[in-house]
Amino acid sequence: MYIVAIGWLYVTLLIAVNEPTVVSGIISFLFYGFIPCSLLMWLGGTKARRQRRAHRELLANQRLNDGDGSDARADQ
Repeated sequence: MYIVAIGWLYVTLLIAVNEPTVVSGIISFLFYGFIPCSLLMWLGGTKARRQRRAHRELLANQRLNDGDGSDARADQ
């Protein structure tokens, strides 16, 4: 997925370089390249972010469960 994004940004950068003014080049790069590409990358990574968050919550719950049992036995 990253190689497609890199390719798209490269093409839009070449288009922006060929614009007649610097301002139109920046605008074309932002609106044709950077903003759409970043939006698609963010939407494409939603599943991975959700899985990462669930994994962190699972690890936190395991740490809490492990800590509760060991503290009670150590006091006795």
